[in-house]
Amino acid sequence: MSGLKKHRFEFRIAKMCQALNVSRSGYYAYIKRPESNRSVENRKLLDTIRDIHIKSHRIYGSPQITKNLLADQKASRGRVVRLMQANGIRSKVVKKYKATTNSIHNLPVADNLLNQNFKTSKPCEKWLSDITYIPTDKGWLYLAGVLELHGRALVGWAMDSRMKTELVSVALKQAVGRTGATKGLTVHSGRGVQYASKKYQRLLKRNGFIRSMSRKGNCYDNAPMESFWGKLKMEWLNERHFKTRAEAKKAVFEYIELFYNRRRTHSSNGYIPPFMHSKAV
Repeated sequence: MSGLKKHRFEFRIAKMCQALNVSRSGYYAYIKRPESNRSVENRKLLDTIRDIHIKSHRIYGSPQITKNLLADQKASRGRVVRLMQANGIRSKVVKKYKATTNSIHNLPVADNLLNQNFKTSKPCEKWLSDITYIPTDKGWLYLAGVLELHGRALVGWAMDSRMKTELVSVALKQAVGRTGATKGLTVHSGRGVQYASKKYQRLLKRNGFIRSMSRKGNCYDNAPMESFWGKLKMEWLNERHFKTRAEAKKAVFEYIELFYNRRRTHSSNGYIPPFMHSKAV
């Protein structure tokens, strides 16, 4: 460093120390002081937090990040929260769900047997089902899903450009094929015409399933299913623009089969993915 540059550097240091009301000797002692063990640990922990956050597509908040820390790097949730807040790391926020099915019809409806009791003691005891929609430049893409309450896996799903009874029937058949569910299972849905149709009701009866339906206009009766739709849209779809239904289908498949069922951790499962929870029970 030349004499002039050194003079300018020392002048800046002096002005900074004056502004901070510290001595120059104290400043130099500080910058020469070795980094504390706690600071080193926090820096490494922050790198891990960022890595987990990015791999979750910025979905995970502090509870899930804390549970996914490496075995040799465990930390309290409070410490994780402080590091995330200090470095602007935050989870995406799920938007409110909007119902889509048409419940104005003269078909018979079932009683609400679940009555918002979403607890289960074993797999294939209670399923929830519903339909949502995804906008594309070619029109709506409708998605029907079947959610297994014991583990929260989406065990059945189907997509089409039309919201017909066949859509929900295909989703239910896939769920049966994947799980081997037998009679006695309760299948809950909204009051949409697709679920109240004779064809769908025959499918339930043929499998020995017990039907249950939400009360009119009560979204809380199907809350876990609606929560799944919210996660799908906010975590995966809302920031994307789909030119075709094929593009939207690909994105939905990636979320359900590659991320949600196999990788996304759930607090209700002890922070393990739905499919891993199913194998553990």
